[in-house]
Amino acid sequence: MNDDCLKLTTYFGERERTPNGLLADELLALYGRERLQASVLLRGAEGFGAHHSRRTDRLLTLSEDLPVVSVAIDRRACIEALLEPVLALQRRGLLTLERARLATDSVLAPSAPRERPPAETKLTLYLGRRQRIARVPAFVAICEQLRRGGVAGATVLLGVDGTRRGQRARAGFFASNSDVPVMLIAVGSAQSITAVLPAIAAALGEPLLTLERIRVCKRDGHLLARPPELPPSDARGRPLWQKLMIYTSQSATHEGRPLSGQLVRRLRETGLAGATGLRGIWGFHGEHAPHGDRLLQVRRRVPALTIAIDTPARIAEAFTIVDELTAEHGLVTSEVVPALLPAGEGAQKLALADHTS
Repeated sequence: MNDDCLKLTTYFGERERTPNGLLADELLALYGRERLQASVLLRGAEGFGAHHSRRTDRLLTLSEDLPVVSVAIDRRACIEALLEPVLALQRRGLLTLERARLATDSVLAPSAPRERPPAETKLTLYLGRRQRIARVPAFVAICEQLRRGGVAGATVLLGVDGTRRGQRARAGFFASNSDVPVMLIAVGSAQSITAVLPAIAAALGEPLLTLERIRVCKRDGHLLARPPELPPSDARGRPLWQKLMIYTSQSATHEGRPLSGQLVRRLRETGLAGATGLRGIWGFHGEHAPHGDRLLQVRRRVPALTIAIDTPARIAEAFTIVDELTAEHGLVTSEVVPALLPAGEGAQKLALADHTS
């Protein structure tokens, strides 16, 4: 494992522009030029930001500027060198920095000594859209391996642009799109994640993955733990932030209304800094079998992922709502976010806080 890695995530609207074109295109072109180990651009289904304007693809009048999320992973020095050019491009939205461990192939070999992940771990795999394992889509095969291994859940998100091992691939109407990144996020105990890593390495040959520390708060309606109580800043006065990730299904409902939409609407009413809803293409949580879109379905059975970020105090308030809405469905996790910055405020203010929960 390489411990000295960072994950840079940016949240903005898909119509956000720079003098040279769309911000999304400019960001991913930058990541491609810098040959990042992994990056992916995800198109959201609904959400709101600092101005609390709701955007959703459920209503045509609110779907003109859907949320977009870009994720970039590489060694710390590489990501830190990107901050100034990224902030020069992005004038609106939100940026976060998080610590991650980027896996090396030798560490994942079954015979190699492996570092033990934190007690509860988020595993993120970066795959190609048409990558196969024994003629089965790689994300389908890996989800099945994870489920059999007792991992709590996994969600597959379809990227529209990104890099893998320094090579950029962008989706197009008349292209095979075979190398366009797909991001598979799995959460579970250290034991279950560690146990499945050799099988993933054997199936993929050269997997590109990261491991991050999380806390699993809820699973299928059962409250396991609340988000950790964090101070507003670390010992040096650097602000701490917190993130909730709620994994549900597009078909799940609360009081007869779609659960994913209810989460975004209710969180917006609290004045939370922002929340983004992403729609997956495949996944599972708990004891449910992996699932995705099928032909002739009336209701979509695809995973839904909602991400909410704010101060620890505001997240504690938001969790009360999340707990209520996920009384029967869903997997909820919390994470410490050591650095957050509204776009356009300057890279010099983005310093990583230190905290061990």
